[in-house]
Amino acid sequence: MIAFVRHGQTELNRRGRLQGRLDAPLSALGAEQAAALARGFASAPVKRVLTSPLQRARDTAAAIAAPHDLPVEVDDRLIELDYGEWDGLALTDVSPDHWAAWRDDPHFAPPGGERLSDVTARVVSFCTDVLTDDLVIGVSHVSPIKAAVCVALAVDERTTWRMQLDVASVTRIGRRPDATAYLMGFNDASLVNSPRK
Repeated sequence: MIAFVRHGQTELNRRGRLQGRLDAPLSALGAEQAAALARGFASAPVKRVLTSPLQRARDTAAAIAAPHDLPVEVDDRLIELDYGEWDGLALTDVSPDHWAAWRDDPHFAPPGGERLSDVTARVVSFCTDVLTDDLVIGVSHVSPIKAAVCVALAVDERTTWRMQLDVASVTRIGRRPDATAYLMGFNDASLVNSPRK
């Protein structure tokens, strides 16, 4: 099983801005969320912890890996979608025509950025290589995690626009005996919302 973890909050998240490849650190709340995720996974049989190369994901992954004395493995396939010229913009700063084109066509790319279909291709590769019966943590971002859900449900990328994925949430993808992926859980924020022990 892959437990996909969306990194903790950053200031750009909090302000509703696209951050894509901007290497924003965790906010104070994001660091608390990472610590809560670490506590939540502390007794789980975690075999590997993989992460996007971006700092907000790496710091979240390091917190989760620490109780297990596991190394954090950086995997570029987990990096966020490249928003190109839209990096740092507020969602409201993107023109309605561009939003409509993006939502309607998985092969649309923001200027200088990446297509949703490209994100799906790298997530398929990641899942093919990593998905086993062991518990693996994959710390990533909103677009790759939504892509993993689309892969598990065998639906196209336009379905991502009907999903809400919170920071510091967990989405679980399992593997059937025939090696096909399936969705076990989505947008589970219980680890960060449970009382501190």
